[in-house]
Amino acid sequence: MPLVDEISPVDLKARIDRGERPFILDVREPEEVSLAAFPHATNIPMGDIPSRVSELDPYRETIVVCHHGIRSAQVAIYLARMGFERAINLAGGIDEWSLSADPAVPRY
Repeated sequence: MPLVDEISPVDLKARIDRGERPFILDVREPEEVSLAAFPHATNIPMGDIPSRVSELDPYRETIVVCHHGIRSAQVAIYLARMGFERAINLAGGIDEWSLSADPAVPRY
C-alpha cells in the first residue's frame, strides 16, 4: 500500500479530457522538462520545494509528477506532512504518461 495517494496516467488523462484542470506540479529538473514537458504543469524542481512550498495551495488537489514516479512520491509525502491533504502522486511518472496516456509526449 503506497504511503501517498496515487493516480494512474490513464485516469488523469480521462479527468483532463473531461475538462478538469487539477494543479499539476512537475518536480523534475528544467533540463528534463525541456526534453518532455508535461501539459499544463508548473515546474518546481524537487530540491526547491522546501523553499518554495509557500507558493502552493495546501487546500487544492496537487498531482505531483516526475520521470518515473519516485521523486514525485517523495514530494507528495513531504507535502502531506506539511498539511497538504490532497497531494497525489502520478504513478509511473511522465514515462508511464507517454506510454499509456499521451504518446505525443516524448520518452527519454
